[in-house]
Amino acid sequence: MINDPIADFLTRIRNAIKNNQRVVEIPASNLKKGITKILFEKGYILNYKFIEDNKQGIIKIALKYHPVTKLPAINQLERASRPSIRRYCGHDELPRVLNGLGIAVLSTSKGLMTDKEAKKLKVGGEIICYIS
Repeated sequence: MINDPIADFLTRIRNAIKNNQRVVEIPASNLKKGITKILFEKGYILNYKFIEDNKQGIIKIALKYHPVTKLPAINQLERASRPSIRRYCGHDELPRVLNGLGIAVLSTSKGLMTDKEAKKLKVGGEIICYIS
């Protein structure tokens, strides 16, 4: 039984990067699909595919590496808000990840978005994770 599915999602990606894997498969949920779309839009992953089976579904993620140096595009994945300790912030106190080079994924009243989009729309919410 998984107590924190988002932490499991991030850990699977982190472990796949450590093992230099090209593709990682993760059980799907709507929140995980939203985080995957944000990772793709911001250029942290190469591609993704949602596979529907008769159960939960699977997210297949193609990880992105530099063609010459073989370094991964994702350096750090960190869970910010946990089921036991929720982290909320307003639009004026959003954190800067890696001095603006990374992103924070937020769950707001207007859906999942990055910290920069939340500042632009002036909405706060729960900080899901930090990505750099």
